[in-house]
Amino acid sequence: MSLPFDPSAPLQPHSGGEAVVVARFEGKSVLREYVEAFAIALLLALFLRGFVVQAFKIPSGSMQPTLEVGDHILVNKFLYGFRVPIVGRRLLGWRPPQRGDVIVFESPTDPAKDFIKRTVGVPGDVVQIRSKHVYINGAAWDDPRAYFTDGPRSGRTPRDDYGPVTVPPHHFFVMGDNRDRSYDSRFWGFVDLDEVKGKAFLIYWSWDGEDRWVRWNRLGTTIN
Repeated sequence: MSLPFDPSAPLQPHSGGEAVVVARFEGKSVLREYVEAFAIALLLALFLRGFVVQAFKIPSGSMQPTLEVGDHILVNKFLYGFRVPIVGRRLLGWRPPQRGDVIVFESPTDPAKDFIKRTVGVPGDVVQIRSKHVYINGAAWDDPRAYFTDGPRSGRTPRDDYGPVTVPPHHFFVMGDNRDRSYDSRFWGFVDLDEVKGKAFLIYWSWDGEDRWVRWNRLGTTIN
């Protein structure tokens, strides 16, 4: 009379090689677990990068002194909504960019490059610049974060005098904080919301490219 199979009983090796077969099977299970864990981690990283947070490095001084060359920043990609690949449209956003937000977006002149600037005009705003001073809907908007290196240039130039222009729906007028050293909406126009990748919110690393020193005082600084 055969006894019922006890699943809790330890494995007993037999001459037929069953124990060897089971050991090989267990080895495959461990490998499969590693592969599955790696695949899940990779998918999670891709999801976070594509829809939640992405890291960028500042290559130029157009946003000085807010952002320095060598700053490594994190960008919130969830705040303005999910950007659907290929289609390029945005879904489930908490809010659109607001005046004062520092945003990362695709360059209107070269989509392969990313720009970072401060939002100055939102849809419906009338933006004008007179002798370096910004006016929004007729009222002066002298941002204390703006930085100037040169005096006014002779003659009318977009850098010092611009507009008035009305920001169209679904678009934004942006400028660098380093007003005299920034290639921005004064020269190439408005930013389409569909090209915005997210809002910069944190400096997580900063490295001086000339002296190769870590800027410890900038680590963990929020971007305002």
